[in-house]
Amino acid sequence: MESSRATSGSRRARRRTTPRRRGLLHVCLATVAVVGATAAGTVYVKAHARGGAVSSAASPAPSSSASAAASGEASVEPVTEPAVDRDALLGSVLAKVTVPSGAKVSAAVLDLDSGDGAAYGDSAFDTASIVKVDILATLLLKAQDAGRHLTATEKAYATKMIENSDNASASQLWDAIGGAAGLDAANKRFGLTSTEGGDGELWGLTQTTAADQLALLQQVFGDDSKLSAASRAYVQGLMKTVESDQRWGVSAAADGSRYALKNGWLARSTTGLWDVNSIGRVTVGGTDYLVAVLSKGTVSQARGIALVEAAAKAAVSSFTGADSSASVPASR
Repeated sequence: MESSRATSGSRRARRRTTPRRRGLLHVCLATVAVVGATAAGTVYVKAHARGGAVSSAASPAPSSSASAAASGEASVEPVTEPAVDRDALLGSVLAKVTVPSGAKVSAAVLDLDSGDGAAYGDSAFDTASIVKVDILATLLLKAQDAGRHLTATEKAYATKMIENSDNASASQLWDAIGGAAGLDAANKRFGLTSTEGGDGELWGLTQTTAADQLALLQQVFGDDSKLSAASRAYVQGLMKTVESDQRWGVSAAADGSRYALKNGWLARSTTGLWDVNSIGRVTVGGTDYLVAVLSKGTVSQARGIALVEAAAKAAVSSFTGADSSASVPASR
Protein backbone atom coordinates (compact mmCIF):
# COMPACT_ATOMS: atom_id res chain seq x y z
CA MET A 1 0.00 0.00 0.00
CA GLU A 2 0.99 3.62 -0.50
CA SER A 3 1.68 5.98 2.37
CA SER A 4 -1.23 7.97 3.65
CA ARG A 5 1.38 10.69 4.18
CA ALA A 6 1.86 10.81 0.45
CA THR A 7 -1.80 11.46 -0.19
CA SER A 8 -1.93 14.97 1.28
CA GLY A 9 -0.24 17.55 -0.73
CA SER A 10 6.63 16.70 -12.79
CA ARG A 11 19.78 16.63 -28.01
CA ARG A 12 29.11 17.69 -41.41
CA ALA A 13 34.95 18.94 -55.80
CA ARG A 14 37.40 16.62 -54.90
CA ARG A 15 39.73 19.01 -56.57
CA ARG A 16 39.92 17.54 -59.95
CA THR A 17 43.37 18.34 -61.39
CA THR A 18 43.14 18.55 -65.17
CA PRO A 19 46.04 16.71 -66.81
CA ARG A 20 48.40 19.18 -68.38
CA ARG A 21 48.38 17.39 -71.74
CA ARG A 22 44.62 17.50 -72.13
CA GLY A 23 43.22 19.66 -74.88
CA LEU A 24 40.94 22.63 -74.32
CA LEU A 25 37.91 20.65 -75.48
CA HIS A 26 38.44 18.03 -72.78
CA VAL A 27 38.73 20.73 -70.14
CA CYS A 28 35.48 22.34 -71.24
CA LEU A 29 33.65 19.04 -71.29
CA ALA A 30 34.91 18.18 -67.81
CA THR A 31 33.81 21.58 -66.50
CA VAL A 32 30.32 21.16 -67.95
CA ALA A 33 30.06 17.71 -66.41
CA VAL A 34 31.04 18.96 -62.95
CA VAL A 35 28.61 21.87 -63.05
CA GLY A 36 25.82 19.63 -64.28
CA ALA A 37 26.43 17.08 -61.58
CA THR A 38 26.45 19.76 -58.88
CA ALA A 39 23.19 21.23 -60.09
CA ALA A 40 21.52 17.85 -60.24
CA GLY A 41 22.82 16.56 -56.92
CA THR A 42 20.60 16.69 -53.84
CA VAL A 43 21.27 16.18 -50.21
CA TYR A 44 18.76 14.80 -47.73
CA VAL A 45 19.23 15.64 -44.10
CA LYS A 46 17.01 14.68 -41.25
CA ALA A 47 17.65 15.22 -37.57
CA HIS A 48 16.02 12.89 -35.12
CA ALA A 49 13.60 14.84 -33.00
CA ARG A 50 15.15 13.79 -29.71
CA GLY A 51 18.62 12.40 -30.14
CA GLY A 52 19.81 15.05 -32.60
CA ALA A 53 21.20 12.30 -34.81
CA VAL A 54 21.61 13.41 -38.41
CA SER A 55 21.56 11.17 -41.44
CA SER A 56 22.33 12.38 -44.93
CA ALA A 57 22.36 10.90 -48.43
CA ALA A 58 23.54 12.53 -51.66
CA SER A 59 21.84 11.40 -54.88
CA PRO A 60 24.24 10.00 -57.48
CA ALA A 61 25.39 12.53 -60.11
CA PRO A 62 24.15 11.84 -63.69
CA SER A 63 26.62 9.72 -65.63
CA SER A 64 28.21 11.24 -68.72
CA SER A 65 30.97 10.23 -71.07
CA ALA A 66 32.48 13.67 -70.63
CA SER A 67 32.73 13.38 -66.84
CA ALA A 68 34.06 9.85 -67.14
CA ALA A 69 36.71 11.08 -69.60
CA ALA A 70 37.60 13.94 -67.27
CA SER A 71 37.83 11.90 -64.08
CA GLY A 72 38.84 8.53 -65.44
CA GLU A 73 36.70 6.87 -62.74
CA ALA A 74 33.13 6.52 -61.56
CA SER A 75 32.04 7.70 -58.11
CA VAL A 76 29.12 6.17 -56.22
CA GLU A 77 28.05 7.68 -52.89
CA PRO A 78 26.38 5.49 -50.24
CA VAL A 79 22.74 6.22 -49.50
CA THR A 80 21.65 6.34 -45.85
CA GLU A 81 18.05 5.68 -44.97
CA PRO A 82 16.25 8.45 -43.02
CA ALA A 83 16.17 7.93 -39.26
CA VAL A 84 12.90 6.62 -37.83
CA ASP A 85 10.98 9.28 -35.93
CA ARG A 86 10.52 7.24 -32.79
CA ASP A 87 8.62 9.96 -30.93
CA ALA A 88 6.02 10.24 -33.70
CA LEU A 89 5.68 6.47 -33.91
CA LEU A 90 5.23 6.16 -30.16
CA GLY A 91 2.66 8.94 -30.21
CA SER A 92 0.67 7.22 -32.96
CA VAL A 93 0.39 3.91 -31.12
CA LEU A 94 -0.44 5.52 -27.81
CA ALA A 95 -3.18 7.52 -29.54
CA LYS A 96 -4.95 4.18 -30.02
CA VAL A 97 -4.98 3.46 -26.31
CA THR A 98 -8.33 4.15 -24.71
CA VAL A 99 -7.75 6.69 -21.95
CA PRO A 100 -10.62 7.09 -19.48
CA SER A 101 -12.28 10.49 -19.39
CA GLY A 102 -10.32 12.95 -17.28
CA ALA A 103 -7.26 10.69 -17.03
CA LYS A 104 -3.78 11.23 -18.49
CA VAL A 105 -1.01 8.85 -19.50
CA SER A 106 2.62 9.39 -20.52
CA ALA A 107 5.25 6.85 -21.57
CA ALA A 108 8.93 6.54 -22.53
CA VAL A 109 10.84 3.60 -24.00
CA LEU A 110 14.50 2.82 -24.70
CA ASP A 111 15.90 -0.10 -26.72
CA LEU A 112 19.01 -1.04 -24.74
CA ASP A 113 20.58 -2.80 -27.75
CA SER A 114 20.28 -0.01 -30.33
CA GLY A 115 20.11 2.96 -27.98
CA ASP A 116 16.97 4.22 -29.74
CA GLY A 117 14.48 5.87 -27.43
CA ALA A 118 11.22 7.80 -27.48
CA ALA A 119 8.97 9.68 -25.11
CA TYR A 120 5.33 10.67 -25.27
CA GLY A 121 4.00 13.46 -23.09
CA ASP A 122 5.95 15.87 -20.91
CA SER A 123 3.46 16.49 -18.12
CA ALA A 124 4.52 16.14 -14.50
CA PHE A 125 3.07 13.28 -12.46
CA ASP A 126 3.18 12.27 -8.82
CA THR A 127 5.65 9.43 -8.46
CA ALA A 128 3.84 7.55 -5.73
CA SER A 129 6.01 4.52 -4.90
CA ILE A 130 8.14 4.42 -8.05
CA VAL A 131 10.23 7.08 -6.26
CA LYS A 132 11.49 4.26 -4.05
CA VAL A 133 13.86 3.22 -6.86
CA ASP A 134 15.18 6.79 -6.92
CA ILE A 135 15.55 6.82 -3.13
CA LEU A 136 17.60 3.60 -3.24
CA ALA A 137 19.73 4.83 -6.17
CA THR A 138 20.45 8.01 -4.20
CA LEU A 139 21.36 6.04 -1.07
CA LEU A 140 23.76 3.86 -3.07
CA LEU A 141 25.35 6.90 -4.73
CA LYS A 142 25.91 8.52 -1.35
CA ALA A 143 27.44 5.30 -0.03
CA GLN A 144 29.76 5.13 -3.04
CA ASP A 145 30.83 8.72 -2.44
CA ALA A 146 31.65 7.81 1.15
CA GLY A 147 33.57 4.71 0.07
CA ARG A 148 31.33 2.36 2.03
CA HIS A 149 28.75 -0.41 1.59
CA LEU A 150 25.17 -0.22 2.79
CA THR A 151 24.70 -1.23 6.41
CA ALA A 152 22.66 -4.28 7.33
CA THR A 153 19.87 -1.98 8.51
CA GLU A 154 19.89 -0.01 5.25
CA LYS A 155 19.76 -3.26 3.27
CA ALA A 156 16.82 -4.46 5.33
CA TYR A 157 14.93 -1.22 4.67
CA ALA A 158 15.88 -1.32 0.96
CA THR A 159 14.59 -4.87 0.54
CA LYS A 160 11.24 -4.14 2.15
CA MET A 161 10.95 -0.80 0.32
CA ILE A 162 11.39 -2.32 -3.16
CA GLU A 163 10.12 -5.89 -2.85
CA ASN A 164 7.14 -5.12 -0.63
CA SER A 165 6.75 -1.37 -1.32
CA ASP A 166 6.90 -0.81 2.43
CA ASN A 167 6.29 2.85 3.22
CA ALA A 168 7.84 2.98 6.68
CA SER A 169 11.11 1.68 5.20
CA ALA A 170 10.91 4.28 2.44
CA SER A 171 10.47 7.03 5.02
CA GLN A 172 13.54 5.83 6.93
CA LEU A 173 15.71 5.89 3.80
CA TRP A 174 14.18 9.20 2.65
CA ASP A 175 15.49 10.72 5.86
CA ALA A 176 18.85 8.94 5.41
CA ILE A 177 19.41 10.54 1.99
CA GLY A 178 18.47 13.99 3.23
CA GLY A 179 14.92 14.09 1.88
CA ALA A 180 14.09 16.10 -1.21
CA ALA A 181 17.40 18.00 -1.17
CA GLY A 182 19.37 14.75 -1.21
CA LEU A 183 17.18 13.25 -3.91
CA ASP A 184 17.39 16.35 -6.10
CA ALA A 185 21.18 16.55 -5.77
CA ALA A 186 21.58 12.92 -6.82
CA ASN A 187 19.10 13.33 -9.67
CA LYS A 188 21.13 16.21 -11.04
CA ARG A 189 24.09 13.84 -11.28
CA PHE A 190 21.88 11.10 -12.73
CA GLY A 191 20.75 13.43 -15.52
CA LEU A 192 17.14 13.92 -14.44
CA THR A 193 16.01 17.43 -15.32
CA SER A 194 12.30 17.51 -14.49
CA THR A 195 12.03 15.71 -11.17
CA GLU A 196 11.54 17.48 -7.84
CA GLY A 197 11.41 15.79 -4.48
CA GLY A 198 8.22 16.00 -2.46
CA ASP A 199 7.86 18.45 0.39
CA GLY A 200 8.87 17.35 3.85
CA GLU A 201 8.09 13.69 4.35
CA LEU A 202 5.80 13.52 1.31
CA TRP A 203 8.16 11.49 -0.87
CA GLY A 204 5.17 10.03 -2.74
CA LEU A 205 4.34 13.48 -4.09
CA THR A 206 7.72 13.85 -5.79
CA GLN A 207 7.04 15.26 -9.25
CA THR A 208 8.52 13.61 -12.34
CA THR A 209 8.10 12.92 -16.07
CA ALA A 210 8.23 9.71 -18.10
CA ALA A 211 11.44 10.89 -19.80
CA ASP A 212 13.09 11.45 -16.41
CA GLN A 213 12.05 8.02 -15.20
CA LEU A 214 13.65 6.56 -18.33
CA ALA A 215 16.84 8.44 -17.44
CA LEU A 216 16.67 6.93 -13.95
CA LEU A 217 16.20 3.44 -15.39
CA GLN A 218 19.31 3.98 -17.52
CA GLN A 219 21.25 4.62 -14.31
CA VAL A 220 19.98 1.32 -12.91
CA PHE A 221 20.14 -0.88 -16.02
CA GLY A 222 22.62 0.88 -18.34
CA ASP A 223 26.41 0.70 -18.40
CA ASP A 224 26.93 4.48 -18.61
CA SER A 225 25.89 5.14 -15.04
CA LYS A 226 26.96 7.00 -11.93
CA LEU A 227 26.18 3.82 -10.04
CA SER A 228 28.80 1.09 -9.82
CA ALA A 229 28.17 -2.32 -11.39
CA ALA A 230 27.60 -3.73 -7.90
CA SER A 231 25.07 -1.02 -7.02
CA ARG A 232 23.20 -1.54 -10.30
CA ALA A 233 23.08 -5.29 -9.79
CA TYR A 234 21.72 -4.76 -6.27
CA VAL A 235 18.80 -2.60 -7.39
CA GLN A 236 18.07 -4.86 -10.36
CA GLY A 237 17.93 -7.89 -8.09
CA LEU A 238 15.33 -6.30 -5.83
CA MET A 239 13.24 -5.14 -8.81
CA LYS A 240 13.17 -8.73 -10.10
CA THR A 241 11.72 -10.04 -6.88
CA VAL A 242 8.80 -7.75 -6.02
CA GLU A 243 6.02 -9.58 -4.28
CA SER A 244 3.56 -11.46 -6.47
CA ASP A 245 0.60 -9.10 -6.14
CA GLN A 246 2.74 -6.20 -7.43
CA ARG A 247 3.85 -7.91 -10.66
CA TRP A 248 1.68 -5.83 -12.93
CA GLY A 249 2.31 -2.76 -15.10
CA VAL A 250 5.17 -2.71 -17.61
CA SER A 251 5.48 -6.48 -17.10
CA ALA A 252 2.43 -6.82 -19.37
CA ALA A 253 4.74 -6.05 -22.34
CA ALA A 254 7.35 -8.66 -21.42
CA ASP A 255 7.91 -12.20 -22.64
CA GLY A 256 6.70 -14.23 -19.72
CA SER A 257 8.47 -13.39 -16.50
CA ARG A 258 11.45 -11.64 -18.12
CA TYR A 259 11.12 -8.30 -16.37
CA ALA A 260 12.21 -6.24 -13.39
CA LEU A 261 9.97 -3.44 -12.15
CA LYS A 262 8.65 -1.14 -9.47
CA ASN A 263 5.10 0.12 -9.36
CA GLY A 264 3.41 3.01 -7.61
CA TRP A 265 -0.23 3.62 -6.77
CA LEU A 266 -1.82 6.41 -4.79
CA ALA A 267 -5.34 7.65 -4.23
CA ARG A 268 -5.30 11.44 -3.91
CA SER A 269 -7.23 12.60 -0.89
CA THR A 270 -8.21 15.87 -2.58
CA THR A 271 -9.93 14.26 -5.59
CA GLY A 272 -10.36 10.58 -4.82
CA LEU A 273 -8.68 9.86 -8.18
CA TRP A 274 -5.73 7.54 -8.63
CA ASP A 275 -2.07 7.91 -9.65
CA VAL A 276 -0.86 4.58 -11.07
CA ASN A 277 2.70 4.25 -12.40
CA SER A 278 5.08 1.50 -13.49
CA ILE A 279 8.78 1.54 -14.43
CA GLY A 280 11.24 -1.21 -15.31
CA ARG A 281 13.04 -3.37 -17.84
CA VAL A 282 11.25 -5.91 -20.02
CA THR A 283 12.63 -8.45 -22.48
CA VAL A 284 10.74 -8.97 -25.75
CA GLY A 285 12.02 -11.17 -28.56
CA GLY A 286 15.45 -11.30 -26.96
CA THR A 287 15.75 -7.49 -26.78
CA ASP A 288 15.75 -5.53 -23.54
CA TYR A 289 13.65 -2.39 -23.28
CA LEU A 290 13.42 0.16 -20.51
CA VAL A 291 9.85 1.31 -20.08
CA ALA A 292 8.24 4.00 -17.94
CA VAL A 293 4.49 4.61 -17.89
CA LEU A 294 2.85 7.25 -15.70
CA SER A 295 -0.85 7.86 -15.28
CA LYS A 296 -3.21 9.95 -13.22
CA GLY A 297 -6.90 10.67 -12.91
CA THR A 298 -8.45 7.19 -13.06
CA VAL A 299 -11.41 6.46 -10.82
CA SER A 300 -9.89 3.28 -9.42
CA GLN A 301 -6.58 1.51 -9.02
CA ALA A 302 -7.76 -1.32 -11.28
CA ARG A 303 -8.65 1.16 -14.00
CA GLY A 304 -5.23 2.76 -13.65
CA ILE A 305 -3.46 -0.60 -13.85
CA ALA A 306 -5.37 -1.48 -17.04
CA LEU A 307 -4.41 1.86 -18.58
CA VAL A 308 -0.73 1.50 -17.65
CA GLU A 309 -0.55 -2.04 -18.99
CA ALA A 310 -2.23 -1.10 -22.28
CA ALA A 311 0.13 1.87 -22.67
CA ALA A 312 3.19 -0.29 -21.86
CA LYS A 313 2.25 -2.88 -24.49
CA ALA A 314 1.56 -0.17 -27.06
CA ALA A 315 4.82 1.64 -26.29
CA VAL A 316 6.94 -1.47 -26.75
CA SER A 317 5.02 -2.42 -29.91
CA SER A 318 6.19 0.85 -31.48
CA PHE A 319 9.68 -0.73 -31.43
CA THR A 320 8.81 -4.35 -32.13
CA GLY A 321 6.04 -3.77 -34.68
CA ALA A 322 3.81 -6.23 -32.88
CA ASP A 323 0.08 -5.79 -32.41
CA SER A 324 -0.32 -4.42 -28.92
CA SER A 325 -4.11 -4.88 -28.82
CA ALA A 326 -3.91 -1.77 -26.68
CA SER A 327 -7.36 -1.04 -25.44
CA VAL A 328 -8.59 -0.67 -21.92
CA PRO A 329 -11.46 -2.99 -21.03
CA ALA A 330 -14.57 -0.92 -20.34
CA SER A 331 -15.35 -2.97 -17.25
CA ARG A 332 -12.14 -2.09 -15.42
